[in-house]
Amino acid sequence: MARNELAVFTNMCMVYDDEGNVLVQERSSEDWPGITFPGGHVEKGESFVEAVKREVWEETGLTIERPVLCGMKQFQDENDARYMVFFYKTNQYHGELRSSSEGEVFWVKREELMTYPLADDFEKMLEVMETEELSEFYYYHSEEKEWELKLL
Repeated sequence: MARNELAVFTNMCMVYDDEGNVLVQERSSEDWPGITFPGGHVEKGESFVEAVKREVWEETGLTIERPVLCGMKQFQDENDARYMVFFYKTNQYHGELRSSSEGEVFWVKREELMTYPLADDFEKMLEVMETEELSEFYYYHSEEKEWELKLL
């Protein structure tokens, strides 16, 4: 059994403030539209923390500090690579908010977040990010279904 496999590393960060707001992005992408948190791909040789800081800055104009790893999502993609999304959150940021070609960014009250048109699976990702007892969102093949979802 091979111990090596192809992998794609990405990230997502929940930036929040002390007034109960979270920073969201309304993605303009056709392959994964809807409200989500900013994030993106980790470049080869880049640390995971530096990657999430860079992605948040590129997509929002904000510089974040001390992002805390709070979970992950993984599945096999269409090329059979393990696709991993590292979840982070932070309330330490500065800069001037601006949108990017990835989509419009804006603040929403956390309690109103579920009233927006969310990206696929975003609600489950948020559950992992906010629940200390959970750390992983995992899709796997089973005999009963092509894809099964497991929160661990």
